[in-house]
Amino acid sequence: MAPSSRWNTWRLPLSMAAGGLSGIALGWALGERWGDPELAAFTLGVRLTGELFLAALKALMVPLVVLGMILGVQELGGGRSVRRLAAGTTLYFLSTTVVAVLIGVALVTWIHPGSAGAASVPLAGSVPERVSALDSIAEVVRGLVPTNLFEAAARGNVLGLIVASLAFGIALTRIERAAPLLDALGAANRALYVLVRWVVEFAPLGVLALVAERLGRAGGGAAVVSELERLLAYSLTVLSGLALHAFVVLPLVLRVFAGRNPLRYFVQLFEALLTALGTASSAATLGITRRCVVERAGVSARSADFVLPIGATVNMDGTALYEAVAAVFIAQSLGIELDAAALAIVALTATLAAIGAAAIPEAGLVTMVLVLQAVGLPAEGVGLLLAVDWV
Repeated sequence: MAPSSRWNTWRLPLSMAAGGLSGIALGWALGERWGDPELAAFTLGVRLTGELFLAALKALMVPLVVLGMILGVQELGGGRSVRRLAAGTTLYFLSTTVVAVLIGVALVTWIHPGSAGAASVPLAGSVPERVSALDSIAEVVRGLVPTNLFEAAARGNVLGLIVASLAFGIALTRIERAAPLLDALGAANRALYVLVRWVVEFAPLGVLALVAERLGRAGGGAAVVSELERLLAYSLTVLSGLALHAFVVLPLVLRVFAGRNPLRYFVQLFEALLTALGTASSAATLGITRRCVVERAGVSARSADFVLPIGATVNMDGTALYEAVAAVFIAQSLGIELDAAALAIVALTATLAAIGAAAIPEAGLVTMVLVLQAVGLPAEGVGLLLAVDWV
């Protein structure tokens, strides 16, 4: 490979890594002065840079989902091919989520981080309004059939858009003379990916700003380290579970079922992973993820266009693991031992809550409250974790 070609391959990943590290350094150093009036103009500039980058990604998300699903169905030919891919996708996403939850429950039960003294921390903080599990499940089901597609797009109801786009795509396979419309949609889809490439060029700066703001708002390096030390056992439990799932389970699945080299695949998806880390949103990262898997990893465009929108919405393995660990940790901190039946309820509720999280406002905290309520724990227990929840 020529030096120029090698540089073009690594230019953006290295730039994004540099942006992320620079964001950590900036937020770490200026955290204590983040609200200082003397730095107001500077911090506003950092915040606006991150907001504009995130807004650009989110603006592309809805058309990418809609066009990707419609054209994906056309590529698959509709009917049996769509059903087979949908069944395989659903089975994979559900299986990995269940495995993630089981890892979390096993680790938190074995390590028992709640005995490390976190109960001395008062149950305080901004706790979301209580919502029953049944109402939340009903809300998710209602969202599958939106009454207004424009409202669904504005509110980020991606599940509803996926269902509507899937139905429309299947309908197009049943009619004659759909070719002109499909040609127009295909051209629009190609134009979208030109826009994605333009936005990606600003990703290093956007990631820098987002990471710096998040760390700065948390109080900088000293404040974050202090909170992590207070909840060290809990934090290590969550991070250990996430690492085990991300670096052992998923690579093993990739190797066994796809025959791919996990390390090479990780490098090919590095841009998408780093962008997701900076934006804290798999949905907002959809365009960059699609670019990585198709252009770098060699995944077929038709499979990517069908699977990625669904995965970015319902495949929340990390959320499920985190919420299962959090619920058991809070019980341990309050001196409550959960029996096997209660742990099973935690695992089941965390799995279902993570799948439906995208349709619930304040998704992470609200779904955690649902898990707590499922086993009779006080919702105020969320206050124990608010300081490190963003991490």
